[in-house]
Amino acid sequence: MQETAAKMSWLDEVNWNNQGLVPAIAQEDGTGKILMVAWMNREALERTVVSGQAVYWSRSRNRLWHKGEESGHVQKVHELRLDCDNDVVLLQVEQVGGIACHTGRHNCFFKKLEDGQWREVDSVIKDPGEIYGGCEKK
Repeated sequence: MQETAAKMSWLDEVNWNNQGLVPAIAQEDGTGKILMVAWMNREALERTVVSGQAVYWSRSRNRLWHKGEESGHVQKVHELRLDCDNDVVLLQVEQVGGIACHTGRHNCFFKKLEDGQWREVDSVIKDPGEIYGGCEKK
């Protein structure tokens, strides 16, 4: 009983927004590169801790989303941190397969502002059709 109370207290310290979500930044362990930003609800954060792999809340699917459940590109969590306002979670992860983005790139931040236009500056590692069985993930 005492273990459950202690387990819940760390979740209570997170400042969830009015939808019960918190932004989650996935940072590559070792390089420090930001791979992606997603959302977590209480259950996603708890499942992440229990499983050791990133679980997010998909706003478009309106359900929990185990990163890599379709692609196999899971994120093994090495460390979790909470920012000073307790309203952003940082996951230091190992990106299995080297692809974090549904576009088939290493990370989701592949567009760079140059001369007033967003330009794609990082190449596709693997065609999304090959990853998701013929249809690009949205």
